[in-house]
Amino acid sequence: MMNKKVSILFLIIITLLLFGFFTQSNKVNADDERFITYIVNPKKQNIQFYWKNEKEENFKNAEYLKVRLKKQKKELLFATNGGMYKKDNSPQGLYIENKIVKKEIDTASGNGNFYLKPNGVFCITTDKIPNIILTTDFVNNGKIKYATQSGPMLVINGKIHSAFKENSTNLNIRNGVGILRSNKIVFVMSKKEINFYEFAEYFKNLGCKNALYLDGFVSRTYLPEKKWSQIDGDFGVIIGVTK
Repeated sequence: MMNKKVSILFLIIITLLLFGFFTQSNKVNADDERFITYIVNPKKQNIQFYWKNEKEENFKNAEYLKVRLKKQKKELLFATNGGMYKKDNSPQGLYIENKIVKKEIDTASGNGNFYLKPNGVFCITTDKIPNIILTTDFVNNGKIKYATQSGPMLVINGKIHSAFKENSTNLNIRNGVGILRSNKIVFVMSKKEINFYEFAEYFKNLGCKNALYLDGFVSRTYLPEKKWSQIDGDFGVIIGVTK
């Protein structure tokens, strides 16, 4: 009987130690000082994509968006640029806003990060379900409320993009988006220059099955709750969370 009690006690201790280890590991990942990380529950929080106002003027940056939303008695909690854009600030590739396709999907080949295949689409359905889908697999079924296309994919089915090299000297500021196992959205921006492999690895360690690169050195993130307030820039699409 005593041996049985000792065995049970030993199992309990091991379980608690393992729980503490994995909890601490997740905490370390989430609090990695290299990154600004923001998790969104689309079922409970108001997340929207912005490009132009009612006068067909670009929102451009978090400062302009913040002012516009304040006039509507809304508070901007978070904002980041939502994908690459052309010289006229129009989205590069697919862009859907409030179910309206404003830019068609781009399945062509070319140079630059956007065309480093596979690239993908970050979207949110009318049922508030987020997803990141390979461009080749994306289908607009009429239930896509928001969508932005970008590239390359960072994590594909739990694996880091095969083109990324661990010791690459291609360093840059980067921002991206991933979907967590909980079906929440995680936005990440590097505080310092980083290579694609390390950036993708962070999303993978957070548990993202799929993650998508949004943009590079022009990237900005507005997140006052973490004392990170980059309000400048001149972008195409902006992704914002309000209350």
